[in-house]
Amino acid sequence: MSIENGVVLFGEIVTALVLDSLVGECSRFHPLVGFGNLSQAFEGLLHNQSSAGSLKLRGTAALILAVLPVVALVALIDFVLGHNAILHFAFDSLVLYFTIGRRSLRQHAEQVFQAMQINDLAQARNYVGRIVSRDVSDLTESQVCKAAIESVLENGSDGIFASLFWFALLGAPGAILHRLVNTLDAMWGYRNARYIYFGWAAAKFDDFLNYVPARLTAISYALAGDFTRAIICWRKQGNRWYSPNAGPVMASGAGALAVSLGGSAQYGGVTKDRPVLGDGPAPTAHGIREALLLIDRALLIWLICFVLSVSPAVLAYVL
Repeated sequence: MSIENGVVLFGEIVTALVLDSLVGECSRFHPLVGFGNLSQAFEGLLHNQSSAGSLKLRGTAALILAVLPVVALVALIDFVLGHNAILHFAFDSLVLYFTIGRRSLRQHAEQVFQAMQINDLAQARNYVGRIVSRDVSDLTESQVCKAAIESVLENGSDGIFASLFWFALLGAPGAILHRLVNTLDAMWGYRNARYIYFGWAAAKFDDFLNYVPARLTAISYALAGDFTRAIICWRKQGNRWYSPNAGPVMASGAGALAVSLGGSAQYGGVTKDRPVLGDGPAPTAHGIREALLLIDRALLIWLICFVLSVSPAVLAYVL
């Protein structure tokens, strides 16, 4: 990477993060909402009561039809604007802004924290139900906090660090590719009767795109918290989780925070016996804010790494 490209890349990342911090998600229309509506249309067109193999093919076709045109359009615009430095910078920064969700994640987690602070368990359950897929009606205070922290750690990887990784590697097309596939995984990646086959392609492609970013996130969480405990938990517990990417992220994050996460939880009225992650007591409401601070420290580590990756070339050029 040239000096100029490295400096521009860092500037685009900082610009996108500042936009996210100041503006957050679009209140009127977010492109991902429109993409979700388009994806639902493809699902309605292609999903039927076919055999498992046919549903996998139909789900793969729906994935390609939904994602490929958008990524191609972003790549085309990115190429056309490549001759205008200002417009190219603005476009790439805007695309990255749409793919990260740091402020949104903080807002949702803070709502749970504030409800717990005033001992409003019913409201806390309601808020945590907006960011997790498990049944929340009977959660205890400790389980609400655990669910919130798990969501913060996992979504920190999916909604912040993976987008930064693919943006740094492939630019705006890479960031939008990851975000769209991750969105489809959230829509179709459930292991239930409707989606276990139709959502197979989305789930597998999302696992592929998140494999490296998830492990970089796990390292970042360890560096940002209790390093030794995080690494031990990651090595011993990460591969026990049902998700190959969420396991390392959440095990490392739980170890870094010195709390215990995981354990049994209900999904659709069925109890799922999940392994315990981390090492320590059950989390309290303050653990939610600690998890948010852990993400901020990890993000700072990433930004420092971006600066260090550019600095030697800049120094060599100056000297």
